Amino acid sequence: MNKQLTSFIQKYNQFFVLWVILGGCLAFLFPGMFLKMKNGMEAFFALTMFGIGMVLDPKAFVHILKQPWIIALGVAAQFTIMPGLAFVIAKFTNLPNELALGLILTGCAPGAMASNVLCYLAGADVAYSVSLTTVSTLLCPVLTPLLTFWLASAYFQIPFWAMFLSVLKMVLAPLAAGFILKYLFPKRSEAIQDIFPAISTTFIVFICSLVIALNKTYLLQLRPQIFWTVLGLNFGGLILGYTVGACARLDTLKRRTLAIEIGMQNAGLGSVLALKHFSEQTALPAALFVFVCILSASILVPLWRKDRENS
Repeated sequence: MNKQLTSFIQKYNQFFVLWVILGGCLAFLFPGMFLKMKNGMEAFFALTMFGIGMVLDPKAFVHILKQPWIIALGVAAQFTIMPGLAFVIAKFTNLPNELALGLILTGCAPGAMASNVLCYLAGADVAYSVSLTTVSTLLCPVLTPLLTFWLASAYFQIPFWAMFLSVLKMVLAPLAAGFILKYLFPKRSEAIQDIFPAISTTFIVFICSLVIALNKTYLLQLRPQIFWTVLGLNFGGLILGYTVGACARLDTLKRRTLAIEIGMQNAGLGSVLALKHFSEQTALPAALFVFVCILSASILVPLWRKDRENS
């Protein structure tokens, strides 16, 4: 890939916040242009996961084998703190059933690949972040539908096996295919792998915009309550993630990594599962979670980066 195209892709990814905001505004003003593309969302997400498999560094697995206990700690925290926190927030704020289910589904998602980029920008432990995201993504076909079934059955009937097969098809299969192709054709894969982060960025923008387009009328009637619950889930995850690292006596960089990794969920997966198996309203918390993550990242990343540079 030539340097000009690589530079363009890098700049495109850097303006992720702008694209999400613009996409949301366009979806609200012209919902029809996004609704036409709804049927392609699963294929788009699968392509995103294929791309992640193509850029996945085998060294992440070496890191996992060298320090399995801190990986186990992080993944256990990921799949207990966020689902539990989402359930408690939904219960105590008396969210409408569909929004409560959507918040729990967001909490039960694995860590997002975007957290790896945020850890890099914040000067945290990138290798630890990649390892945590990799393991949580590999486990999510079982844990995401299982935890959703366990915590949200009071709100709706949860189709566990249908969700399991969806995650298997959209996450694990394309991820494995990308990883295998990279292993078999390393030189050819390296030449195109810079494209895939841009595809991932585009997908998140698309899915957030689609959720807004589907909920245009509902958004006008929505109370601010949902924003505060999503904000509580994000900031609660960040604080509790850091606290787990401190209690385990991890170094400062790993504590920051745990905070980012646990506080930033794969909202794209949550949105797709909500739209496929439940309703448009159920997908709203996951879409709003992306905006809230952008907000918290814009505060934390420069602060932690500056602290790292001064230390």
